Amino acid sequence: ALARLTSPLSLAEVESDILRRVRALLRELDGHHPSCQSDRGMLRWTLHKKIDQNPSTSCVLVRVLVKELERAERGDFRHYIIPLLHTLMYTLIQAPCLPDELCARVYDFCKRLLTLPKPFCTIGLDYASRLQVERTAPGTLYQRMVISEQSLRSAPYPYQEKIFIFADPELLPEAICNALLTDTEAAQAAQSPRGCMSCVVTHALQAALGDTCDTRGLRARLQALPLGDVEHWFQQVVAAVECSGSEGDPGQHTARLERIYQGLLGSLPAGNAPQEGLQGTPLPTPNISFHLWTEDEQLWKELVLFLRPLSQSAEPDCLGQDLDPMEIQDILSDCDCCGQSRFSVLSTDSGIERDLPAHEEPCAPCAADTERSRLHRKGGIKKKLTPLESVAFLPAGSAVPGGKPTGNLPRRSGMPPEPAAPLQRLHTARVVLLGDDRILGRLAQAYHSLRKREARRAFLTPRLSLQLYHIPVVPGQAQPAPAADHTGPEELCEVARYLGRADPWYESNINTLCHMIPKLATMPSSPSRALVTDLFLTDVIAYYARMGTQPVCFQVHAVKVLFRDPAQEPAEDVFLTELQTQVQDSTSHRELSTAKRKATLDGPGIDLTVTYRKVVLSARQKELALALRSTGLLMKAIPADEAEELGCLSVTITEIIRINNLAGRSFSAVANRFKTQNITIRSSEQRPFTVRLDKDSRRTYRDVIGLEVSPCLEPSYCLQKTRAMKFSPHKTEDVGLVKYLPKSLLLPINTFAGVIQ
Repeated sequence: ALARLTSPLSLAEVESDILRRVRALLRELDGHHPSCQSDRGMLRWTLHKKIDQNPSTSCVLVRVLVKELERAERGDFRHYIIPLLHTLMYTLIQAPCLPDELCARVYDFCKRLLTLPKPFCTIGLDYASRLQVERTAPGTLYQRMVISEQSLRSAPYPYQEKIFIFADPELLPEAICNALLTDTEAAQAAQSPRGCMSCVVTHALQAALGDTCDTRGLRARLQALPLGDVEHWFQQVVAAVECSGSEGDPGQHTARLERIYQGLLGSLPAGNAPQEGLQGTPLPTPNISFHLWTEDEQLWKELVLFLRPLSQSAEPDCLGQDLDPMEIQDILSDCDCCGQSRFSVLSTDSGIERDLPAHEEPCAPCAADTERSRLHRKGGIKKKLTPLESVAFLPAGSAVPGGKPTGNLPRRSGMPPEPAAPLQRLHTARVVLLGDDRILGRLAQAYHSLRKREARRAFLTPRLSLQLYHIPVVPGQAQPAPAADHTGPEELCEVARYLGRADPWYESNINTLCHMIPKLATMPSSPSRALVTDLFLTDVIAYYARMGTQPVCFQVHAVKVLFRDPAQEPAEDVFLTELQTQVQDSTSHRELSTAKRKATLDGPGIDLTVTYRKVVLSARQKELALALRSTGLLMKAIPADEAEELGCLSVTITEIIRINNLAGRSFSAVANRFKTQNITIRSSEQRPFTVRLDKDSRRTYRDVIGLEVSPCLEPSYCLQKTRAMKFSPHKTEDVGLVKYLPKSLLLPINTFAGVIQ
């Protein structure tokens, strides 16, 4: 490959081919899809794969992308900037070696983005700070990404990441779930800690030494070393790179890595390498796990196990020695969050005297005083915790995942507790939801439940960064739906279509997977199928998780459902995309005859009383009330245009109008539309109707006579509001800490650019 690039003509041909591929990407952003529909959504992937096969051309691609970015800046083609910048940074991270003048051009361009509005300035600032570190210590970005994604142990950079793929087995065919599970397991089986550490060492040395690095000899040497020696050199390289990044001296960085290089290859100095050209080191596939979402609390459980795996945790029988009594007291305290009941926790103290640990006996000078005040324990049965409960209630001050506190708990009042180390978010969970709007509705429920749990006792929030992603998947042959469910495939992906309109790069790379994943997953088993799916699907998911850092926040709405039976408690739920009501068929003969007579006089449907706050441009609250006859209504939370506000509900009520004329009485259906944020609905004649949330027939309520819909409040805001009201019961406005807390519960879904204004 390098020989073909030696002549100017061949270099021009390579640059022309890369430019053609980049221009094809830009044409796809403008809506001009490739003539071959099978190539749609694969242009970016094929471009990066071409560079992986010939790493010497990575410098050419970066140069072409810089020119296209500068051309887009001059021509005011802003919708090109973020896709080109993501493509450039993804290439730059994996490039074996780039000249500093080229990195400087990219750095200067990112600084110019700071004068533009969001999201350009946000992404420009992020990439400018990364490039500054990369120019000082080449290979830093690659090293940090591999360490965190593979959870390699490293004291200078102790961050860990994991990708969780969730799919609902009731919404996707079994063939798709099995194929995705097989592909992700095969991708993980191909990775090993030894191979990932070797990749970090090889890339760091080649990035620092360039053409003088004998990449082939280095790989052979690392392959021949035992695992302990590979880990030793890996730690040496990581420490050198991180130290150079903090010092800011490129010369010191090169000198450190050259010493490591000579130590690895013995007497062979840098510069005597065979002239075989640059060899790339592609990024290993990140740590990906596939989960069939079968339990309501499954998301929380997986996050807890990621933060503190059971294999690293203390034994359940001895957890009572490690728990902080003050922390248990906080858990058992009254956490009345928006009407939620008291949150109780099973105590790990058995109450049996013989279960007291021997090393916590009082010291000799104060033994007599302590003995008099010691509790006399009676016989009893000790209740054991489940492994997951044991992990979740480990002490908050434990700095090492699954570890124990450094000291014993003091038993005497005169001994102050040791100060806990400040918590850091060293873990990042990237949760990818595969499916349509219905699985996002389940996500909204799980996210609301998680936020309520965290408001009562913050366990995940101070330790873990949660990033949410969505890949739409619509099977070729949809699952059979109930007769009342007439939702089409396009209407099932409203969130994905909104994200595609807001972010063209999401539309080009992710929305195209909507029908591609079912086709790839159902291909007959063959070497060609394994080649396509294993490379393409895992690479696209990894690219989305790595580069999709800009969230689009969707308002979660709360609904209170009132039932016809007075003895039945009202139900409280949340929804993300839509709420639909329909008249419920009568069950008894008496109700059926009454409904027929009513329909003959007033028309089909039921009488409703609707009270809502109308959304006006002046932002003033305007209360309106309607009394009408309707056959049903539809509330949509996802706007049809990205320019509309996400926090509003578009309500469409099918109103029945009675028309009297000479021919007799007739009825017509009229769509009554308005926008609101708060709405209350009552059945005037106590006739029931059904309520379906997020297009999911499994989330259907029957025998409903009333609804109350409003924006869902952040549980932590509700908790602090309740506490503040205890001290200032007469103040209605927010006071103290409540003023600075987010009021509404927003569900953030990451894209590549967020919403481009």
